[in-house]
Amino acid sequence: MGGSAGATAGGTPALDAARRMSHGEQLARIARKYPDRVAFVWGDDARTFREVDARVNRLARGLAARGVTQGDRVAVLMGNSIEMVEAVFAGWRLGAVVVPVNFRLVAPEVEYVLADSGARAIVVDQALSHLVDAVRPSLVALEAVVVVGGAAEGPGAGGPGVERYEDLLAGESDADLGIDVPEHAPALIMYTSGTTGRPKGAVLTHFNVVMQTLNSMIQQGIEGSDDVWYANLPLFHIGGLVGILPYVMAGGCSVIVPSGQFDAKAAVDDLERYGVTGCVFVGMQWDEVCDAALASNDRDLRLRRVSWGAANTPVHVLEKMSKTLPGVPIFSFFGQTEMSPVTCVLHAEDAERKRGSVGKPVINVEARIVDAEMNDVAPGEVGEIVYRGPTVMQGYWNMPEANAEAVAGGWFHSGDLCRMDDEGYIYVVDRRHDMIISGGENIYCPEVEAAISAHPGVAEAAVIGVPHPRWGETPRAVVVAADPAAPPTEDEIIAWCRERLASYKKPTSVVVVDALPRNATGKVVKPALREQYGS
Repeated sequence: MGGSAGATAGGTPALDAARRMSHGEQLARIARKYPDRVAFVWGDDARTFREVDARVNRLARGLAARGVTQGDRVAVLMGNSIEMVEAVFAGWRLGAVVVPVNFRLVAPEVEYVLADSGARAIVVDQALSHLVDAVRPSLVALEAVVVVGGAAEGPGAGGPGVERYEDLLAGESDADLGIDVPEHAPALIMYTSGTTGRPKGAVLTHFNVVMQTLNSMIQQGIEGSDDVWYANLPLFHIGGLVGILPYVMAGGCSVIVPSGQFDAKAAVDDLERYGVTGCVFVGMQWDEVCDAALASNDRDLRLRRVSWGAANTPVHVLEKMSKTLPGVPIFSFFGQTEMSPVTCVLHAEDAERKRGSVGKPVINVEARIVDAEMNDVAPGEVGEIVYRGPTVMQGYWNMPEANAEAVAGGWFHSGDLCRMDDEGYIYVVDRRHDMIISGGENIYCPEVEAAISAHPGVAEAAVIGVPHPRWGETPRAVVVAADPAAPPTEDEIIAWCRERLASYKKPTSVVVVDALPRNATGKVVKPALREQYGS
């Protein structure tokens, strides 16, 4: 090989652009390499990489023609669909910052996200466009509204700057835009629910998201073009969105599952029909999926990797998973939006031996458990887990004070109280903001919840702190009865806990409810419980 190292250093703007690792560029690469491979499936609709790439270019050009430029925010308010994926990639290809919006929000919450982000355009499902109509008069920055689906006229179809998705695509060229998007430019603003106050917009860069993608591919061995992902989590959520990206990078296929009520048999039918090789469900869903799969002995499942997350999965469910899917690697992932999101992984072979652990940090993520002065705590002691690595967010949108607190000492402060054992396995004890301090004693809610959940009359439980005139706070249990016709009494639950926990940890009151409020990933929404039962 001739020439010197100095002769090839630096490069040209064109070569710099060709090196980029943004997912907008990655989709274009895969479309050039494997144009006729199926990229995404939604019901009976299947689109190749060539088709999706062309539609992404058309949408990006359409948004650009309506004034959207690099750095502008493009909101996406949609249920799961291929069009939602196209909208995200179009924003990335344009160099815009994509703002996924939870479709379960009510109008004032949507208004806050759109106003805080300063969204200049939004792509919205027809069925959700009434939310945009309701708040648009107050959104001075929002100039373009692109509506997906529905009739030519109807709710949300009118107003200045409102256009139909397919009409917009039809009027644009599918030629490459030639826009160079730097890796460290913002790619996403993901609004986190938070424990108090308004949601915070975590800004994730293209580099953050690509490194998360590579971490997933390495951790799970995703490399085959015949891999098929079952995208059943909501795509507005960081876990749902980043789930499809390793399969795009590998040239595989993602089966997009419409948003709606979970049905275990339908899910198993899909796994078989599409030859799915990778999927994720929360614990309670896995319990039903395994039952549905075991109900038929002739299922032809081709799974190569499966995972569970959001909350600890009972050991009996993990055992059922191993029985139903013998030889299939099972992963449990833990993390948070600000980390793009995965920080730790636990393998199935460790699930029993390290019951309750979230595992060890993934590749490229470094973790410490520290006290308030950033000193490492001893193994077994409780402290806050802090992180470093290429997946740490760029910061919170328009929140300099929160940013300073989040990265104090050069590490990202998660807000999770954890302990680490002598083998390096991490256990989440509680959220820092969820910890109850009663009479000067720290009470960690998961410990109390585990004791209550072991009661035969309890299906599940959540614990919150409520004011107490003497102790400051005491625990209140919110429980779902195993038999709604014969719920356990308050005295029964308190007596049960008195036998299993230190007296100060036992709940002083119990509320029986039909169901616990959960978010899109299955986590119990503690702020909602506090609002209703925390007085």
